[in-house]
Amino acid sequence: MKFSHPSADVFVPDASLTPEAALARTTHLCVAAHQDDIEIMAYHGIAECFGRADRWFSGVVVTNGAGSPRSGVYGNYTDAQMQEVRRQEQRKAAVVGEYSLQLQLAHPSSAVKDKANAAVQSDLVAIFTAADADVVYLHQPADKHDTHVGVLAHSIAALRKLPPERRPQRVIGCEVWRDLDWLLDADKQVLDAGRFPNLAMALVGVFDSQISGGKRYDLATAGRRVAHATYHTSHATDQYAGINWGMDLTPLIHDPQLSIAEYTRGFIDRFRDDVAARLAKFA
Repeated sequence: MKFSHPSADVFVPDASLTPEAALARTTHLCVAAHQDDIEIMAYHGIAECFGRADRWFSGVVVTNGAGSPRSGVYGNYTDAQMQEVRRQEQRKAAVVGEYSLQLQLAHPSSAVKDKANAAVQSDLVAIFTAADADVVYLHQPADKHDTHVGVLAHSIAALRKLPPERRPQRVIGCEVWRDLDWLLDADKQVLDAGRFPNLAMALVGVFDSQISGGKRYDLATAGRRVAHATYHTSHATDQYAGINWGMDLTPLIHDPQLSIAEYTRGFIDRFRDDVAARLAKFA
């Protein structure tokens, strides 16, 4: 299995499988920008497959993880050393989460933010074609991190290149650098993130370079999920122990002419109209 960047990393936790076989059995696939994004945004898919023999989760990290903050034990690490640390942390997460396959494509962020970059898109087309996953988790288009949105745009373009019968049944935009609690309830995809809480904490906790570097993603991720579950409904007890909100991106795959920006504005417009209508009752 070859990809366009020479530093791309292919890791199969089950050494008895070839990468091709591990990807072919994938039912739930996440394509994310950075190391640890998968475990934050697509835990629903990890939990759906954990301990199952009929469902398999695989993860794709598109960038090389360069430029991450560092302090403490990592304070004097070079950027190259930090990239290697993050690469190994992502491999550890794949073992803990029992992933079928973990790919790290090692593209620089500049390549991802170049919408015309053919190498990024070519890699993703090859992955989507070989995986034939039922569910694909992507960054959501209202995310405030440019690299996340760049990965999303390349992923949508790659999925649109598949024959219609090979496109996933469900594509979900997931929250990282902007929550989706602002979506109308009717627009929210409820992703159960409350199962296997010890697994959830372990997966994010593996990324010590980020946590020790001054970003408590472990606590923040768990807190966000619990908060979403509690604040989901005001007149009912909590149905889930944790929730990640998702945005349904499947229409973007079925209609290649549909603009990502136009589609996203529809969610924003419905939110704006809902707020305006509620306030109008008391004006």
